[in-house]
Order: sequence, then structure tokens, then C-alpha cells
Amino acid sequence: MFINKSKGKTERKSNGMNLSFITNYAVEAAISAGLISILYGLYLSLVILRKPMGDSKMNAIADAISLGANAFMRIQYMVISAIGIVIFAILFLVFNFQTALGFAIGAFFSALAGVVGMSIAVRSNIRCAEAAKSGLSPAFSLAFKGGAVTGFLVAGLALASVAGFYYFLKTQDSTPSLFPLIALGFGGSLISVFARLGGGIYTKSADVGTDMVGKIEKGIPEDDPRNPGVIADLVGDNVGDDAGMAADLFETYVITLVATMVLGELTFRQNQEVLAFPLLIGAVSAVTAIIGSWFVRIRGKNIMTALYQGLVSTMVISLIGFWWITNTLFPEGLSGISSLSLIICLVIGLIITLGMVVITEYFTSKKYNAVKT
Repeated sequence: MFINKSKGKTERKSNGMNLSFITNYAVEAAISAGLISILYGLYLSLVILRKPMGDSKMNAIADAISLGANAFMRIQYMVISAIGIVIFAILFLVFNFQTALGFAIGAFFSALAGVVGMSIAVRSNIRCAEAAKSGLSPAFSLAFKGGAVTGFLVAGLALASVAGFYYFLKTQDSTPSLFPLIALGFGGSLISVFARLGGGIYTKSADVGTDMVGKIEKGIPEDDPRNPGVIADLVGDNVGDDAGMAADLFETYVITLVATMVLGELTFRQNQEVLAFPLLIGAVSAVTAIIGSWFVRIRGKNIMTALYQGLVSTMVISLIGFWWITNTLFPEGLSGISSLSLIICLVIGLIITLGMVVITEYFTSKKYNAVKT
């Protein structure tokens, strides 16, 4: 009897120490995970840039696309910056400096995510085309790395910006208001809206105009290099589908993370474990996504099988991390909600993610009736 009681007390004490340690360093862990994701994205970009770029004709086309994309982004961000400065001043006058600073940080990192996404896309495209001369496997590997750079940088920038700004707020007040974090999400949303709408209008205008002149009036096939409008079309693809998508993903990540923290604060007042939970989930996900990307290996010509390998591997590893974080932060549940229920919610999120990929493949792949018919 004595031994069992002593053991129980020791375990509770140990769990309390683990809980206190994790809660106190949750923000630092999230910042570190975000930086790891950014560094890994930069590493992949260096791997891509070492690959051959093809012949002079390929480089001439790539340079023209890069020139057009950079010109569009420069003008677009000049306009957005002017609007952003006005909004920054309004937030500073109406609220406070912290709120205005949050807006500026969100806008800056969202713009940075867009620029990085477009920049790596332009540079990886030509190298992927050159790699395709050697077969599907090297081309797929390079294309996947190019997309992964944007993914890791966007996720890392989003997680590090939210966690880093929250850390700054905590240095000012041990129980800070989360309102400035909402402003951070607002800043990201501003850039996202302009990038998606501006880039989308550009790419669709160039696409439709080029196809009408080339295919209808001149009988030139789509994306034929004899049609100079194709360059404008490809510029639009980069500024809309790459830069715009990167800014959009940054905004989505930030707003989702901030909204979770705000709802947790409103529902469970002054509960540090609740505020630490989404940050730690993001930290675990950043690391497991890197590990999961190592499982993406193409065999034969089935690209989706390789992608599913990476996705499922990431889900399994993430689930292990989620289970540990949840049981450590909430060993006895949360206000009547069991830790198992919280884990089930996380599992549902993973399943929905997998389901979205499966549904997308079904309605876009030529293997299934949805496309065949």
C-alpha cells in the first residue's frame, strides 16, 4: 500500500513538472519549429539551384517570365504598401502600437511568402524541364522539392511570426491581450486579397486573351512559343497561382492559429495550457511534415502513390506527436472534455485532410469516371 501511494505521488509530481516545463516553453518550441521549417525550405532551395538550367533557348524563355513576374509584383506591392501604411497609421491612432505592429508583421511576412513562392517557382520550373529529359523520376523529385520549398517556408513563416509576436507580447505583459494577434492575421489577409485577386485577374486575362488570339484567330495551339502572349500567360500563372497562393496559405495558417488561440482564451480564461496547445500542435506538424516529405518516392509512373506515401507517413507520425502533447497538457481532460475526445478531434482533422486529397484526385484524375465522362 505504501509503495503504491508513493509511486502515485511521484508520477503526479513528474507529470506536473513535465506540464509546467512544456507550458512555459511552448512559445519557444513553436518559434524553433517555425525556424526549422524555414531553414529546411532554404536548404531545399539550394539543392534546386544547383541543378542544371538547360540550353540558352530555355533560359531566354525563363528570363522573360521572371522579368514579367518581377515587374508585376513590384508594382502590385508598391500599391499595397501605400494602402498598408494608411491602415497602419489608423490602427496606431485608434488602438495602440502593438496592434499596428501586429498588422505590419502580418502584412510583411505574407508579402514575403508570396515573393519567395514566386521566386522559387520561376527558378525550379526551368530546372524541372531540364530534368524531365532524363525521365519522370528526376523531374518529379525536383518539382516536389520546388513545391515543398514554398510549403515549408510559408508554414514556417506563419508559425514563427505568430509565436514570435506572442512571445513579444508576453514580455510586455504576462497575460497579454490577444487582440494584436488578430491584427497580425488582418495584415496577412490584406496582402492575400490583393495577391489573389490582382494575380488572378492578370493570369485569367492573359490566359483568355492569348487563347482567343492564338487558337481562334490564328489557329496556333495552346502554349505555343510562336504566340508571344504565352509569356504573359505564364507570368500570370506565377504571380497568381504561386505568389497569390503562397500569400493565401500564409493568411489561412495565421488566421486559423490565431482564431484557435482566441477561442481558447475566451472559453477557458487564463488557461496557459489551452493557449500552448495550438502552438505545440503547429510545432509538431512542422517537424513531422519535414520527416513525411522524406517518404515521397516515386516508383514507376504513379505520381499519386508517391504523394500518398508522404501524406500517410506524415499523418501517422503527427498522430503520435499529437497524442503525446494532448496527454501531457491535459492528462485529466479539459473542463469535462477528456483527453481522448481532444485526440479524436485531431484525428478527424487528419482524416478530413486525407479525404480532401482523395476527393480532389477523384474529380481531377483521368483514371476515374468523373473526368472520363
